[in-house]
Amino acid sequence: MSFFSSSKPDSNLATAKAVLSTAASVAATAMVIRSVASEILPPEFISYVREGLRSALSRFASETTMVIEEFDGLVSNQIYEAAETYLGSKISPSTQRLKVTKPETEDTFILTMERNECLNDVFNGVKFNWVLVCRQVETRLFHNPRDMNSTLKSEVRSLELSFHKKHKDMVLNSYLPFILREAKSLKQETKALRLFTVDYQCMYGNPNDAWTGINLDHPSTFDTLAMERDLKEFVVRDLERFVARKEHYRKVGKAWKRGYLLYGPPGTGKSSLIAAMANYLRFDVYDLELTELRTNSDLRRLLIAMANRSILVVEDIDCTIEFHERRAEPTPFSSANNNDRQVTLSGLLNFVDGLWSSCGDERIIVFTTNHKEKLDPALLRPGRMDVHIHMSYCTPCGFRQLSSNYLGLKEHDLFPQIEEEIQKTQVTPAEVAEQLLKSNDTETCLKQLIDFLREKKERQEELEAKRKEQEAKDKEEQQKKELDDGGKEEGVDNDEKKSTTELNNTC
Repeated sequence: MSFFSSSKPDSNLATAKAVLSTAASVAATAMVIRSVASEILPPEFISYVREGLRSALSRFASETTMVIEEFDGLVSNQIYEAAETYLGSKISPSTQRLKVTKPETEDTFILTMERNECLNDVFNGVKFNWVLVCRQVETRLFHNPRDMNSTLKSEVRSLELSFHKKHKDMVLNSYLPFILREAKSLKQETKALRLFTVDYQCMYGNPNDAWTGINLDHPSTFDTLAMERDLKEFVVRDLERFVARKEHYRKVGKAWKRGYLLYGPPGTGKSSLIAAMANYLRFDVYDLELTELRTNSDLRRLLIAMANRSILVVEDIDCTIEFHERRAEPTPFSSANNNDRQVTLSGLLNFVDGLWSSCGDERIIVFTTNHKEKLDPALLRPGRMDVHIHMSYCTPCGFRQLSSNYLGLKEHDLFPQIEEEIQKTQVTPAEVAEQLLKSNDTETCLKQLIDFLREKKERQEELEAKRKEQEAKDKEEQQKKELDDGGKEEGVDNDEKKSTTELNNTC
């Protein structure tokens, strides 16, 4: 009995050794065959065999694999770019290898999958498996648009998406469109904002070169704007409603754009509001100087070259250009082409609310002016300037925001006195901000602001008194002139009456 008990473990151990030895031999043989095959057989043949085996096995598998190439011919594949961006946000801490890049024009690091890495994603309760596949291609006939210098050897990249066959329709109708939307949103959130101006030397070449840009690092936000709280909340809600209503604009037959007119005295924060809008929406800003343009054709060329999701800004619209009178009668020397040799009001209106306004989506147009009354009423109506925002002088609410920004103060004993003076004085937020920068001591800074407000109020009262005095003087001179003119007319009438009487007597 003991003999059989002792011999059974020895037999099992011998069997295990034999199995391990056989497996090791098979693995070693396979490695040798693979090594010899990779040295003898061409890479194209090995790739062909691998694809054949994969195709044969897939017939018996329940999974489907979609291959998304990086390029579609010589152009970029939009789905590949979107998937690469989307998957970068899904990389987990357990991922062993990933690629990190930072473009010069971006603010943040960009994470992407490294070659041959796998990543799992879940959408609507369904699990999806992604693999980044990279292969080297060596041929003189191959050209990679991503690498202009590499024609002999280059890398072809593709993403492989694997999932159960029954979810194919959901992938095409829901999952991939979702990835496109998410990628667009991620790019918008992380991109560095750009401020563009016109490069007049490149205006008549490639339209895409007409604008030259730099990074927009303006720190203004709606949290730091010295505006009334209700007005800020209104602007934010209006912007959110605009960007969320693409289908509504298409349904009602309107171009997806919105116009804002910012008007008020200089120094009231019009430029800061534009920067806050750009930072909130993550829209680039295109600054257009109309005085440098010669024709409506130039204006058309520039606006066509603008990107979507952007803000077009025309500052001081009332004084940047003398618009040609729309109803001017043609002279004998005028021709039909004369109107195209200058930037006209009708030319501008055509881009704001005409056929050309539909050349681009999700655009905001902002005009600023110090004198709203000087603008043509045709420019102010809804559909062109949809929202009129009055940028007023500093208010107590605006002062408290500036105090929080510059001094870090929410409350102080001197605040009631300052707010009382602000209500009596026409002072801009820019002037108040300048006073808050003059001293590092909070108490001194606030006292200096009170003195400044009182002095400004006295100057304003003196100017107002002089203005009224001058108006009274002008009125008195006008009345005197009218009396003198009336006396002269009466003398002429008397002379005429006298002559008529003498003539009658003679007769």
